[in-house]
Amino acid sequence: MITRHFWLNFINNLWKEKNVIWLTGVRRCGKTCLCQTLDNTVYYDCEVSHVRREMADSYRFLESLPEGRPVVFDEIHRLDNPSELLKLAADYFPKKKIIATGSSTLGASRRFKDTLTGRKKVLRMTPMLLDDQKDFGNTDLDRRLLYGGLPPFFLTPARQSGDYADWMDDFWAKDIQELFRFREKHSFQKFTELLFVQSGRMFEATRFAAPCEVGRATIAGYLAALEETHVVYILRPLGGKKSGEIVSAPKVYGFDTGFVAYHNGWNELRPDDRGVLWEHFVLNELFGRLQLREAGYWRDKRGHEIDFVLKHRDGTVDAIECKWSADAFSPENLSSFRSRHAKGNNYVVCADVPRPYSRTMRNMPVKMTTIEGLIESLSKESAMVQ
Repeated sequence: MITRHFWLNFINNLWKEKNVIWLTGVRRCGKTCLCQTLDNTVYYDCEVSHVRREMADSYRFLESLPEGRPVVFDEIHRLDNPSELLKLAADYFPKKKIIATGSSTLGASRRFKDTLTGRKKVLRMTPMLLDDQKDFGNTDLDRRLLYGGLPPFFLTPARQSGDYADWMDDFWAKDIQELFRFREKHSFQKFTELLFVQSGRMFEATRFAAPCEVGRATIAGYLAALEETHVVYILRPLGGKKSGEIVSAPKVYGFDTGFVAYHNGWNELRPDDRGVLWEHFVLNELFGRLQLREAGYWRDKRGHEIDFVLKHRDGTVDAIECKWSADAFSPENLSSFRSRHAKGNNYVVCADVPRPYSRTMRNMPVKMTTIEGLIESLSKESAMVQ
């Protein structure tokens, strides 16, 4: 079993702050395997009926757990009242380290009667990061972009179309049907597939209503469910009162490069394909490494656009552009953005930059950087703001 050091370190650091961790992430991203690599754990699979019976008296059950060993509750949303168990663990057994997993967010399940605000730490596990590739012993970026970051898909000798269909069926049956009240499987899956095809573009609900054979309100419900279950990232435009800016239409990104590539029919990567998937890959690193809860983008009505923007509490806004090749970057969009939002750092994340360096372009400081350099810089910024 592969030891994924980044995630294990993250878990151990969170346990220093709270004794209850909620580990969430899409199906098959590796949550269960990760928990099984924790040292000296007691593991409970909540999908098993006799395990659920054992937990019926939550207090007595927690009281019986051995001291000094972390406890894993896998797929905890299968319990009738999972929030009661975790609330008791936080309030009455603070020395017992608990990690609970589920494919959905804690608040999404109707079985959670308490969101445990202030009693837990949340860790959202994403598809494989650069650190994970090193742990898996395969740093082939093209393979990661084409096959995606779910470990079973990344490790397979050859892509199989049935794997994606099986994942979608499991997602519908075990996540969507468990948490939401949608009835039309075909319409929901059609919508999800279309989002993967159009991933990274501006979203307009009316464009999906006819091909999915449902109304605009249903499309909005589908999108909210996909965001809640981490299958899409929704980037909303940078708000403001600057003239000529797009302020309402979001951009929607599929959660994984492999699904985007598959649904677009990309069996080999062309230069343009790499650029699109690289943008998704950078976004995955931002959400995984920094545990961002949200990010945005910027666009004006003349078509100038910044891939990602991060607004800080001090009012500054960082601009992040993603380019497969540093030679492809032009400062025109960035210049237009900074004419409206002057304060903040400018990053261009490139696949072919061996180490970060700075340039001055149109009187703007621009940092050409690697993903690792971007994460390091943003981490320092966050520490300074806090």
